[in-house]
Amino acid sequence: MARRVQLTLGPALLAALLVAALVLGTLGAVAIRAGGFGALRGADMQALWFTLWQAALSAGLSCLLAVPVARALARRRFAGRALLISLLGAPFLLPSIVAVMGLLSVFGRNGIVNGTMAALGLPGIRLYGAHGVILAHVFFNMPLATRMLLHGWQGIPAERFRLAASLGFRPRDIHRHLEMPMLRAVLPGAFLAIFLVCLTSFAVALTLGGGPRATTVELAIYQAFRFDFDLGRAASLALVQVGLCLAALAISARATLPSGFGAGLDRAAPPAPAGAGLLLRDIAAIAAATAFLLVPIMAVLARGLPALNDLPAGLWRAVTTSVAIALGSTALTLALALPLALAAPRHRWAEAAAMLPLTASSLVIGTGLFVIVRPYVNPVSLALPVTLIANAAMTLPFALRTLLPEARVLAADYDRLAASLGLRGIARLRYLTLPRLARPLGFSAGLAAAFSMGDLGVITLFSDGETKTLPLALFQLMGAYRMDQAAAAAALLMALTFALFWAFDRIGHHADPR
Repeated sequence: MARRVQLTLGPALLAALLVAALVLGTLGAVAIRAGGFGALRGADMQALWFTLWQAALSAGLSCLLAVPVARALARRRFAGRALLISLLGAPFLLPSIVAVMGLLSVFGRNGIVNGTMAALGLPGIRLYGAHGVILAHVFFNMPLATRMLLHGWQGIPAERFRLAASLGFRPRDIHRHLEMPMLRAVLPGAFLAIFLVCLTSFAVALTLGGGPRATTVELAIYQAFRFDFDLGRAASLALVQVGLCLAALAISARATLPSGFGAGLDRAAPPAPAGAGLLLRDIAAIAAATAFLLVPIMAVLARGLPALNDLPAGLWRAVTTSVAIALGSTALTLALALPLALAAPRHRWAEAAAMLPLTASSLVIGTGLFVIVRPYVNPVSLALPVTLIANAAMTLPFALRTLLPEARVLAADYDRLAASLGLRGIARLRYLTLPRLARPLGFSAGLAAAFSMGDLGVITLFSDGETKTLPLALFQLMGAYRMDQAAAAAALLMALTFALFWAFDRIGHHADPR
């Protein structure tokens, strides 16, 4: 029996050791190279302050704007509602550089908004700077906050709403006694999750920020690395970034409070509150959110699709590179996530190992790997393998969170039966584990491929300008003001990202025997 347990845990132990070596090893290299915080400058303190307040403001606005949208979606039923809720996940998968391109098409100097304001004789708006960074972060994260709050609204038992109706509660009474307790339970976690995402944002700050007053810690690492080649300062900034992530994770672990509603009977939700005013407010919230999220995407497609034939010939090499890295990163993510998820129901260390990458960012891991390999080989020659490894590490926590609920059900329902049948090893993996986990595996693979396709992090540190991925090529086209070709590259990147996600997700659904 002990030998069987040891063989079962072998892959999980190996995966945990590899992840720990990657994350802790790179953090150790960064700490040694930094030698304290003496290399930091006054501008770095400004970057730290900007990182904190823009992340807090971005998270606050995302949650604030998500409340009326989630409320409207929770209490209204209409044709296309399920599709609209699904589309709310699009910005989460959308590559950052493509989203920036879409926002420039709408809010940029020659965008739709400025064109309309000029026609009306009104002054235009500038997208670059702190307000552009915050706008982009809200674009990315408001859908995430909406989905989290929508789950909260759907978690309120329908019996509570029926009781409120029988007691003659008005909308403000429902808000006070039912909605506010739910919001107090859900909003802190949503705020801190988005705050953590905004802390480690890189592509948005690189394209829309970058000035002295709009530089994040992540962008300052890149600037110290690429422009000054000051490894000590880059390492010191990386330690600051790790400290911010650890603090945010520690707070988020204690932030969520129970709402105290208790269990319901899973009955259908009651009809939406009557009143033309409430209906108009809900319609306005849904319409505004839909326009804000979909217009930039449609603007990229409208400008980019006609220019696909004008793409530079060398760009297709970047396409091939990105797809290859995405597929390799997906395979590595699943190879690490699956054994850790299977071990996690009984061993807390497996879950902790998979969560380790959340303590750093891809640029921090990239900086550490650069410091480690530089004395032995030319880091440029390892640009693609390092990018693949870093992408897999950063996607691992999301994959584990997707697999873990089903892995717990699998262990509870089938472990004793499999043991009584002597089903173990490769046979158990083939006939039990993979079929029962097919759906979350497909979804995890789709997430890993989508994230890797859109990543613009480590490759910017290691690339010599010739070795490039599609996001890096797109960024270079934008920097050269070849905006039509950049829009075409953005449309192509968006299409490939969603195609990979859809393909892996569909494979998971088809492989599921249920």
